[in-house]
Amino acid sequence: MPVDAFLFDKDGTLFDFAATWNGWAAKMLKSLSAGDEALAQAMAHTLGFDLAAEVFRPDSFVIAGTNAEVASALCPYVPHMPEPELEQYLARNAAEADLAEAVPLAAFLDGLLERGKVLGVMTNDAEVSAVSQLERAGVLDRFAFVAGFDSGHGAKPDPAPLLAFCEHCGISPQRSAMVGDSLHDLQAGASAGMRRIGVLTGLAPREELHPHADVVLPNIGHIPDWLDQQDH
Repeated sequence: MPVDAFLFDKDGTLFDFAATWNGWAAKMLKSLSAGDEALAQAMAHTLGFDLAAEVFRPDSFVIAGTNAEVASALCPYVPHMPEPELEQYLARNAAEADLAEAVPLAAFLDGLLERGKVLGVMTNDAEVSAVSQLERAGVLDRFAFVAGFDSGHGAKPDPAPLLAFCEHCGISPQRSAMVGDSLHDLQAGASAGMRRIGVLTGLAPREELHPHADVVLPNIGHIPDWLDQQDH
């Protein structure tokens, strides 16, 4: 069955996770800790972040987590900032992160649009961050649907936001594909009845994604070749 629509995760899929978020997280923790090294280390440990190496560990919940989950985890360390305020702080700061495109996005997305594909984004990040980052990358207008965990459809691995995309675009889940770098993405895709494409621009290795995906690709740039193979 052909794939008429692609729903992309954002971090680790459209944007390389490590190149975008490792440096941002280090700066964010140093800012929140106000120079208190022990406090920064405690927050980093909670998030599954190696502060010395400035890298997220592969088992960090942040990789597929929501801003609300991150704010809840950090709140005990930031008593001067109520949790809702901390969540907004994280969203505002994430919106300004230095973005590392997994591939040149404009050309890649235009190629899919030229094939008549419908495109969307569903991220467990906040919607405001997603819209801001896609706008800064100059590709927001390529997407018919952009949702975050706070857009009213729920968060992955719940299939509800994926089904909302299909309904919004008028395309059945069976003719759509979820593209992502984490098990949350692939599990949501399976529950929604969509095709599942794993990519290796996040932190999950191929062997973790493979059992849950129809195909695992090095990055989204390989999707056109995959489509050509489906046509034969």
